[in-house]
Amino acid sequence: MAGLPAPARMLPSEIIHDALPLPHKPGAYMHYSLARSHDPAPPVPNPTSNTVAPVLIVFLNGLMTDKSSWLPVMAGIIRQRKGTSMSWPTLLAYDRYGQGLTSDRDPQDANHEPGRGHDVSDAVVDLRQLILQICKTEEELGGEETRIVLVANSIGCAIGRLYAEEYPCAALLLLDSIIANSNFDFWPDPDDAGFDPAEQLPEDVSVEVLREQRAKFAKIFSPEVPNREGLDRRNLWRLLPYSDQPMLGKEGRRPWVTVVGHDFQKFAEESEMVSDNPLSFLLHGEVDWVQQSLGTPISLSMMYSNPIWRTYNRGLAKLTDHKFSKGPFQALGCGHFIQRDDPHLVVDETLDLVDKVRLEHSVTW
Repeated sequence: MAGLPAPARMLPSEIIHDALPLPHKPGAYMHYSLARSHDPAPPVPNPTSNTVAPVLIVFLNGLMTDKSSWLPVMAGIIRQRKGTSMSWPTLLAYDRYGQGLTSDRDPQDANHEPGRGHDVSDAVVDLRQLILQICKTEEELGGEETRIVLVANSIGCAIGRLYAEEYPCAALLLLDSIIANSNFDFWPDPDDAGFDPAEQLPEDVSVEVLREQRAKFAKIFSPEVPNREGLDRRNLWRLLPYSDQPMLGKEGRRPWVTVVGHDFQKFAEESEMVSDNPLSFLLHGEVDWVQQSLGTPISLSMMYSNPIWRTYNRGLAKLTDHKFSKGPFQALGCGHFIQRDDPHLVVDETLDLVDKVRLEHSVTW
């Protein structure tokens, strides 16, 4: 088990770790963690056939995390269902090119300026090819009949949305989605002619602090800033210009969608903290960790970034028909990485979606 992250050394034996090349990029290996379905639940009758429709859950990373962040969730699903009459579906987490254990770079990036090669739409194609490959090689899955459930965090939510626009998807769990149509310039511009600090700033925030925050966010989070993964985010706002459209799936076969956001107070406190933060994911170079703190005043997060996220999450909940939508709600005590802060919540919400998919009789995927 050498080379695996520490959490992987305490996992149920049902979770295996391997790597494979994708058919359209044969020279590069993608690392993944997989747990095969155990005693599949009684099949849901398919209105058009008598075939079994198995479920595959795929976990989608953000930029700042890798597949190891999902291992406690995978373990929790197995442990919760083990020893009961209910089964767990097949579980799959993976590291995109240049991320986590996948040290191979995306072949598409060759001859491109660093960070200016593949984009989120390319990551969707990779995801589709990975799913097809896993469905083909794993006996318990049913190829094209497999029902896909996507569990995503941060920019993984954008990948999940774009996937569900193009391919059949039974359900999505969106955990503190990236605000895809934003350049992360959440704050008012003090140089605007109509700027009024008395009206637009909390009492404990000066214009100088505002300028500092704007500069810091631009340096770290702007889509123009390359990241170590090499995922180009500059066109993300064009790929997903709205939070509430286009709706996912097709009329009569929309996916289940659950939207979960961060705890506003927890997020604001974490944004204010001064500590060693793994922000080098957005910095091109060889440094693994940087001494970096956002130092964002809590009052500024409460006045601007949290309301923006609330509005965005409300839009995400409208990506499916109302009867298939849940949320948005805040994950109490959780910052941006909900799967890290409360894996039990993610286990419960994931299994809730799985049970809904398995019990759904009126939709053919």
